[in-house]
Amino acid sequence: MKRVILVRHGKSSWKYDVADRDRPLQERGINDAHLVSKKFENEKLKIDFAFSSPANRALHTAMIFLRNLKYNLKHFRVDENLYDFSGSGVQSHIQSLDDNISTVMVFGHNYAFTNLANTWGDQYIENVTTSGLVQVRFDEGNWKSIAKGKTEQVIFPRHLK
Repeated sequence: MKRVILVRHGKSSWKYDVADRDRPLQERGINDAHLVSKKFENEKLKIDFAFSSPANRALHTAMIFLRNLKYNLKHFRVDENLYDFSGSGVQSHIQSLDDNISTVMVFGHNYAFTNLANTWGDQYIENVTTSGLVQVRFDEGNWKSIAKGKTEQVIFPRHLK
């Protein structure tokens, strides 16, 4: 069995004249990331590895989540392929993972995450919101063959307020 937890970055700020990769989180993005990560923490799910897009907003969201989950950062990597908006880079990255990893958490971007949540999961999601989390479980034993799984969990900040 394999499990993917997709976490879209928190609400970012357009206030600064910076490149897309460098956009920071808004205060709301920080607060929502704390809210969702603390709700997810109740699951007590063992995450084997976590990955993030190198974009500032995704990396900051990852650090909030992983700190709240008391996650060991030696099992965390930033990967250039996750700075992806279509989903193809994220999908390739996940399908190339070592099969010793069973549960992976990925921090990144839309439209990629909405596309993958709907491609892989069995529940239609209109839009994975900022700081939104979608967990999909696959019965396959290897990453290369994941195709259609079961949407096990959806946590959006608006559901928690």
